[in-house]
Amino acid sequence: MTFTLKPVGSISEIGQAAWDACANPHSASSDADASGSSSVSYVHPYDPFVSYNFLHALEESGSAVAETGWAPYHLQLLNENDEVFGVVPMYLKNHSQGEYVFDYSWADAFERAGGRYYPKLQVSVPFTPVTGRRILAKPSTGEDDYEAFLLSGVMQVAEQLDVSSIHVTFANKAQYERMGELGFLKRTHNQFHWLNNDYRDFGDFLADLGSKKRKNIKRERRIAVANGIDIESLTGADIQEHHWDAFYQFYLDTGNRKWGTPYLSREFFSLIGASMAQDILLVMCKREGRYIAGAINFIGGECLYGRNWGCIEHHEMLHFEVCYYQAIEFAISRKLKRVEAGAQGQHKLARGYLPTHTYSAHWIVNKSFSEAIQNFLENERQHVDEEIDYMEEHSPFKKQ
Repeated sequence: MTFTLKPVGSISEIGQAAWDACANPHSASSDADASGSSSVSYVHPYDPFVSYNFLHALEESGSAVAETGWAPYHLQLLNENDEVFGVVPMYLKNHSQGEYVFDYSWADAFERAGGRYYPKLQVSVPFTPVTGRRILAKPSTGEDDYEAFLLSGVMQVAEQLDVSSIHVTFANKAQYERMGELGFLKRTHNQFHWLNNDYRDFGDFLADLGSKKRKNIKRERRIAVANGIDIESLTGADIQEHHWDAFYQFYLDTGNRKWGTPYLSREFFSLIGASMAQDILLVMCKREGRYIAGAINFIGGECLYGRNWGCIEHHEMLHFEVCYYQAIEFAISRKLKRVEAGAQGQHKLARGYLPTHTYSAHWIVNKSFSEAIQNFLENERQHVDEEIDYMEEHSPFKKQ
């Protein structure tokens, strides 16, 4: 079979069916459950962030487009009949914002030495520090290695565009290791994830904690709702436009304080509400008849992903309740394996979220600059390992 690689400037040029067949490929068969409804079985755990609906909403809403410094430059692998066998969510960038893997110091050093760091190629889900597949190939049924073709294609595009570098962020470990074998520089980071130890309910989870941590969480949950706050957990058709109106104000408040300019437009939330509401858990807090805080989560095949939180009233401990404890309760009810609560936040450790590695891979075109970064990353990886080891020693869970 003969393959060609073709970049496109919009995910719509590839189309939903072709994209999703690579991003979330189905297994050979789908079964019907006891009610007669069909259930889709996926080759990999379903990932809402690499789905067509999510990435298309980013583009259609003007959130990840050339005007915001995220020019789509997606790569597709085609056979001689123009059938798509693989895709890569890729962006040509003229800044380093919204990535959650920081290379500002690299850009500064390279440009002080007379180089041109931007534009660069970013292989990622914009504004989303969530681990997943980044080289999205259909399952290979023969000798053809679609992932290898795509990785080779990404490097070819970098050469053709004369960019300084390629950055593949929040890749899963298998693809991270593979890129390392191809000469990409390997970088590790730390996040906090909650793991479901087959808990029956929230009390079951608390029973696994040390007594001091268990009492503290119970106290935080009481304080969080002490001011007459009601909490609603909304999914699917229960999420209406007035919920998005309220949530967007919370999002703007957080965005203005953290980033200066919020990344996502109001239209983005309407688009995902229309196309993938079944993949969304919206936790909303109401006091005296109006919404005052909320958090958005996305539901994967094995994981609940906490993404954005905001509020227009401050209430002690409410952030912990809405973002961490509500997420744990939902994950237990859905029998999900874990909760990923986003980037950073050592305070999550005391609330049952444990440190775990995340991964990125970087291709630096300039050889001498690449060698300098490699030395830096070797030291950084060691520091991350030591930090995770230290935090694991201070786990809130009972010692076995």
